Amino acid sequence: MNNPKRYLVTAALPYANGPVHIGHLAGCYLPADIYVRYLRAQKKDVKFIGGSDEHGVPITIRAMKEGITPQQVVDRYHAIIKESMKQMGISFDIYSRTSNKVHHDTASAFFKKLYDDGLFEEKESEQYFDEKANTFLADRYITGTCPVCGNPNAYGDQCEKCGSSLSPEQLINPRSALSDAVPVKRKTKHWYFPLQNYEPWLKEWIIDGHKEWKNNVYGQCKSWLDSGLQSRAMTRDSNWGINVPLPGAEGKVLYVWFDAPIGYISATKELTDQWADYWCQADTQLVHFIGKDNIVFHCIIFPAMLKAHGGFVLPDNVPANEFLNIEGDKVSTSRNWAVWVHEYIKDFPGCEDVLRYVLCANAPETKDNDFTWKDFQDRNNSELVSIFGNFVNRSWVLMHKLCGGKVPKLHEDILDEKDKALVEAIRQTKTKVEGLLEEYKFRDALFEVIDLSRTGNKYMQEKEPWIVAKQLAENPAAQKSIDNCMHLCLQLTANLAILINPFLPDTAKKMLGMMKVVDKILDWENAGSVKLLSVGYSLREPQLLFRKIEDAEIAAQVEKLKAGLIKPNESKVEETQPQTSIPIAIGSKPEIVYDDFAKIDLKVGTIVSAEKVEKADKLLKLQIELGTETRTIVSGIALHYQPEAIIGKQVVVVANLAPRKMRGIESNGMILMAEDKDGKLHFVSPENMINAGSSVS
Repeated sequence: MNNPKRYLVTAALPYANGPVHIGHLAGCYLPADIYVRYLRAQKKDVKFIGGSDEHGVPITIRAMKEGITPQQVVDRYHAIIKESMKQMGISFDIYSRTSNKVHHDTASAFFKKLYDDGLFEEKESEQYFDEKANTFLADRYITGTCPVCGNPNAYGDQCEKCGSSLSPEQLINPRSALSDAVPVKRKTKHWYFPLQNYEPWLKEWIIDGHKEWKNNVYGQCKSWLDSGLQSRAMTRDSNWGINVPLPGAEGKVLYVWFDAPIGYISATKELTDQWADYWCQADTQLVHFIGKDNIVFHCIIFPAMLKAHGGFVLPDNVPANEFLNIEGDKVSTSRNWAVWVHEYIKDFPGCEDVLRYVLCANAPETKDNDFTWKDFQDRNNSELVSIFGNFVNRSWVLMHKLCGGKVPKLHEDILDEKDKALVEAIRQTKTKVEGLLEEYKFRDALFEVIDLSRTGNKYMQEKEPWIVAKQLAENPAAQKSIDNCMHLCLQLTANLAILINPFLPDTAKKMLGMMKVVDKILDWENAGSVKLLSVGYSLREPQLLFRKIEDAEIAAQVEKLKAGLIKPNESKVEETQPQTSIPIAIGSKPEIVYDDFAKIDLKVGTIVSAEKVEKADKLLKLQIELGTETRTIVSGIALHYQPEAIIGKQVVVVANLAPRKMRGIESNGMILMAEDKDGKLHFVSPENMINAGSSVS
């Protein structure tokens, strides 16, 4: 949108079932905050909206594990998350929560409007039911073996090991996460939102109208739309959430992904009486910052809801980031493989900007990236301390030593090419950073700021004012050269404060203190100028902006991470919790009888061709000969085997598994794999070559 009158920026609502980790920060909160701080520096009318998502299955699962109520869970973690965001400088205009009355009222009214307009489909369907717990099971309450990678602890909506989206029907040996009982199917009634009715409009709006969106966002949306949309249930059987506002709907609540994005609207209502200006005026630019796992909800489902309701603006952009791994492994809260923000703040007091810097410099903007403690240390010591901080400190020390602690005069009559080149670099950097921020390329923008400080170091080294000062007795006129060098270095420092402020706000404040200037100087319009500090103005003593991080601190963090890891074979059966008096035994498999095993048709197959699935790093498309036929099977083994290396390999195939589409390819079966202690997958194969199609018993 060109020249919007106002901006509305949202960051994904984190589940209040645990603290936030650095992957959350890197995914959406830090980039959103950088963008908002930039807009504020430009004096734009902007509202930054956030809050805790306090409904949904993860909340109730946490409550059952801890033997407390869902409300106690969200009260605890909402407070922890809110404080972590504040400490990390995530500058929300409001950080609300979906348990607030204003949200319940707003979400209920939204649902009722769609219902009254006849936009829902009322359907009765069979869903999984736990006879021991006497309750219907939401997707996350069902666990089983993933049909893609064989993970025995996949959820009914997703396998957290291979990342595949699943449905409970696709799980092998499904079981209840509440009682470990084998669930049965029972009929239940729900209200479905017919996404397929909005498919033509979505294709026009996204595919034709938003080609400027990031490739990962645009590509995922196109994939969903090309595969065809279907009706999606907008209600669930549960006693925790927003009650469905219809007669005869007892025991049913709004689906959390219907309720949660409406939280952006209700939080804005809570913030300002003028909320409708931001949500209902065409000259508002709405931007959603999210992680890639939320793309479908923010780009397809929520916009379709807004379109169906009418009267709301639609997102202008949804700059989703990829995932941030830690020390080469995927973040897993269940395994405690995470760097928790509230713990970082305690372990590195006063170093919040260091984490902001590292997470932005290594942001997963276009692909999954890896956070390591060694890289954290190197970036701090070699970039923040040795480049940015070093330039500012040297400028201040030399200004006090060579210019009496005051801003010296700029003698324009003796400006040389190096001086003019520095002035031009300052001007160009503002333009570059501005353009990159408006394209949501925060990592590249930060590089330009650091590179400008690198340019300043090089300029100072070439000018050598400390050497020139030794020649003053013989050549007093050389003071002009010293003055010019220090004047431009000080003006550059003032520019660095403006440019770094969206990224490292605490650092910018320290620099303002050293310059003895007010926040007004941080207005973006001041960037690029070399007349920010007045000649003759006294400046304070230098203050170190960053400290060196020692090897022992890093070693301690690596050890802490490894020591806290919960390995699969260390999982424990939870204590019986008071709400249902049902033991939780997630991770163990229920006993089966021979008849259960006899249902599985295992055959030996020979891989006759293999190729990588486009835009799917983990998937291989296999053609497997089974004697009388050749099957197409999609398998999540691409990270473990090269396609050409497995041609002719014999494997064991689950031949009677229901077909399933993955990346638009129909997979007809599953190959059996074994996983060693290091996570490497190995084929389960016959000892000697035998005829393809042979039965395994």
